[in-house]
Amino acid sequence: MRKIYVFDTTLRDGEQSPGVNLNTREKVEIAYQLEKLGIDRMEAGFPAASPGDLAAVNAVARAVKNVTLIGLSRSRESDIDAVKEALQGAQDPCIHIFLATSPIHRQHKLRMDKAQVLETAQSAIRYAKKYFPKLEFSLEDAGRTERDFMAEMVSMAIREGANVVNIPDTVGYLNPSEYGAIFKFLKDTVPDIERVQLSAHCHNDLGMATANTLAAIQNGADQIEGTINGIGERAGNTAIEEVALALETRSEFFDAKTSLVLSEISRTSRLVSKLTGMVVPGNKAIVGANAFAHESGIHQDGMLKEKTTYEIMTPETIGLKESKLVLGKHSGRHAFRDKLSDLGYDVPEEELNAAFAKFKDLADKKKEVSDEDILALLEEKLIDTPETFSLQTIYVTYGNEATPTAKVIINGQEPQPIVAVAEGNGSVDAIYNAIDQATGEEVTLGDYSIKAVSRGKDAQGEVHVVLSQGEIAAQGRGLSTDILEASARAYLDALNKLIEKRKTLLPADQASL
Repeated sequence: MRKIYVFDTTLRDGEQSPGVNLNTREKVEIAYQLEKLGIDRMEAGFPAASPGDLAAVNAVARAVKNVTLIGLSRSRESDIDAVKEALQGAQDPCIHIFLATSPIHRQHKLRMDKAQVLETAQSAIRYAKKYFPKLEFSLEDAGRTERDFMAEMVSMAIREGANVVNIPDTVGYLNPSEYGAIFKFLKDTVPDIERVQLSAHCHNDLGMATANTLAAIQNGADQIEGTINGIGERAGNTAIEEVALALETRSEFFDAKTSLVLSEISRTSRLVSKLTGMVVPGNKAIVGANAFAHESGIHQDGMLKEKTTYEIMTPETIGLKESKLVLGKHSGRHAFRDKLSDLGYDVPEEELNAAFAKFKDLADKKKEVSDEDILALLEEKLIDTPETFSLQTIYVTYGNEATPTAKVIINGQEPQPIVAVAEGNGSVDAIYNAIDQATGEEVTLGDYSIKAVSRGKDAQGEVHVVLSQGEIAAQGRGLSTDILEASARAYLDALNKLIEKRKTLLPADQASL
């Protein structure tokens, strides 16, 4: 069975999703999990975008060991130099160079003719090959590029020593038959095409990214590129988990497979959702909350008789557990540790103690603590953001005929806590006005969302906010059975990240494939 290589760009193309801005710790945490998932190649970022992104890529390069580590570069020597600096310390470095090739990009963006595009790309590849043993070249907007010019560009990349040539459907324009035909055309017509791997990189503007990627595999693609949960700019990228499960479930049809550890998919999906703040829709294939849920009476009857009537794959395949062991306030440390192990977590003793204390606090508020509750508690503490400010106490008064008022007591850098009282248009607005007053920070609230992490009236609520100061933005998350407390914690979490980012982060000139 043919192996399909997996190129993950969650940390680069995925981070270009509007509102997503991962810090270095978050990138490293996701990178570790992607390594556990078993991806072959990891695009960690675009080093030339900003000093902050260069540093984050370097941190990832030094952290992961069992994966090819990739940095993105335009066809410019300065970009290539930035990738060279960022990938210092990487066990297996690779550079990913791109240049647009379609008529619309040549005319309106690059203002180059075909000969200039060819020469610019050739020069960039030659320069990069001096420093990198592995190189991928991408023809940006290949899907709308003339076939003869595409073949000419691919031939040049092969001659200059590229290891992988990527054929992106950058704007999600093509349908599966068109996209698959491009790969067949290149395989049939380009000399020495067997010297490189062909890669498929699809966007989901028309909802066909996964279908197009599978069509490319059927027509000879050696590598697929995508993101976890299908995140990415505009409508997103190919969802890696969808392609992997399609190949696994229909192996007799595709005769190809990835080497992903499929049981890590659920955990990877949750982590990416948590740290990016991008909620996975309930009906999302493979990893959505309803992907293995059945409400229809006919479906439930079929499931009780034989699961394969309505489930073509099992939740266990992607790492979901069906265990019904219930934990509550009387559960001990041993049972808690066993539950963590069952959920796939090996937690150091110090972190276990902190998590167990949090669990006990939660168990006092809830009759039953679900797996989702426990995972949320763990993931809340995965990234340790330095706390300039922390919440000590919050009081809110509200009546439908009175102005909401909030009092907060905030721990800052001084020995004495800060007390502030403020009114607002609603309870959350009052809380945020009080926090602004206490901290002295002027910020803009760009996004606010709430979701339940488990079921029932006593479910924990998770609040996600995005705050900005000028060009700097940061996300925050807060978790509590009280949604007002969760709102305050999310706001302070984002505020602390903003304060850290002010020191180093510059606006990024993001690229698109």
